Amino acid sequence: MPLARLTTIGTGGPARAFARPETLADLESALAWADERELAVATVGLGSNLLAADAGVDALVLRLGGELAEVASDGETLRPGGGATNAVCLHHARAAGLGGLEFACAIPGTAGGGVWMNAGAYGRDWSEILVRALVVTVAGSGWLTPTELGLSYRHSTLEHGQVVAQVEYRLTPRPPAEIKAEVAGLIARRKATQPTNKRTFGSVFKNPEHELGAGQMLEACGLKGHRIGGALISPMHANFIENAGGATTADALVLMGEARRRAREEFGVELEHEVELLGSVEIPT
Repeated sequence: MPLARLTTIGTGGPARAFARPETLADLESALAWADERELAVATVGLGSNLLAADAGVDALVLRLGGELAEVASDGETLRPGGGATNAVCLHHARAAGLGGLEFACAIPGTAGGGVWMNAGAYGRDWSEILVRALVVTVAGSGWLTPTELGLSYRHSTLEHGQVVAQVEYRLTPRPPAEIKAEVAGLIARRKATQPTNKRTFGSVFKNPEHELGAGQMLEACGLKGHRIGGALISPMHANFIENAGGATTADALVLMGEARRRAREEFGVELEHEVELLGSVEIPT
């Protein structure tokens, strides 16, 4: 399975193996299969925060479906499978009159991916709504709290081989019309400031502890529109890299290396990448 087909940026070589488990039993079987072959495991979600090696990835790549992508609710608790998309979760929450997940409309990923990186937008993140997550490994499964998951800014302590199979959110009652109005405003704001109609992997770098955000910093460095091969630093927002046609992961990595170098030279700041790197890849220094 070429990872270019599973990632929003559209780059990456083949995975050694691919599976789409639809139940907990399927997932446990897939993890056991990989363990027997001493094969690493990686879960891709919607592939929206992922940059995979052009040469491919020597791992079993999982994309959760079926029961593991369904959503249910009970009172003020929303229970999505790890593979449930944020869009589906938000639709279900709105129908149930539950607010608090509106910020996720800006994150084209899954519930499990949100836990994995403590995803966030517009000043909110997963740690604020997450009650616990069911994490499955070849050794067994268990529910972990945000503290046990080590959630911090765009980070958790989860590692490959630990799969978020189910999530519980604690939300608050809110009229569906209010939820719809807030989501519409956030989506309009996102479309006005980010290249939502281009192939990207989302934000490239975490915002540093600086008066300027990563995008503002890179714009000040004159990097908007800078292109290497098929990869282009977005003319709309400098913290996004677009696949402008035929891009490779290598092209994106070289662009990221140049951006880090410029930020270091201009501002004395070492930018930390937000995108997940999969396989034998590294950013040039």
